Amino acid sequence: MNAKILIVEDDSQISANIYDYLSARGFVPDAAPNAQVALHLLAEQRFDLIVLDLGLPGMSGLSLAQHLRRDLLIATPILMLTARDTLADKEAGFDAGADDYLLKPFSLKELELRIMALLRRASGKVVEQELQFGQLRLDVKTGQAYWQEQALKLTPKTMLLLQTFLLNPQTLLTREQLECAVWGEPQDNSDLLRQHLTQLRRLLGQHDGACPLHTVHGRGYMLVAHP
Repeated sequence: MNAKILIVEDDSQISANIYDYLSARGFVPDAAPNAQVALHLLAEQRFDLIVLDLGLPGMSGLSLAQHLRRDLLIATPILMLTARDTLADKEAGFDAGADDYLLKPFSLKELELRIMALLRRASGKVVEQELQFGQLRLDVKTGQAYWQEQALKLTPKTMLLLQTFLLNPQTLLTREQLECAVWGEPQDNSDLLRQHLTQLRRLLGQHDGACPLHTVHGRGYMLVAHP
């Protein structure tokens, strides 16, 4: 199978059981005990599916799903786990961005069947291999970016930053949104984001001096059309 599955579950025994079962069935699982670790892993790796517990400590599974869908624009299928059985709870989960819902306690075989169904559904969708806005484009598969047909040398973090702008062209993005997209969580040191923005601006302005990356003072940053 080789599909990469992120398990976000604070109960260590449940998480271990899912991890071991999926490993034995040919999946490639990783595990996070809370939303913060999950966001870090999602910033560093690409997963094919997320198994997400609703009742996480700190940021809940519901809030994490909303953050992934609405702020980070992550479309990875989400299978939500919960002990809550009311229609209102299920409706809240689907509204937050869950693709399926599994009630605890559950059999690991049923979990596998639901994962397989979601992966089949996702495989039928067209995956955008290249992002482009004006003369700026990014090959998502290789991570190679081009500006005015000139190849750019980007660090992994700067590539994630560029990808975030290309997914949201002509859209104001706050510092927090950019930091979550690149590092998985807001950063205490604002210089980190500033350094990568400076590097990206330098690369985009090196040919004709006109950079499409604009600062909206006091609010955030925006990728705009090149004049």
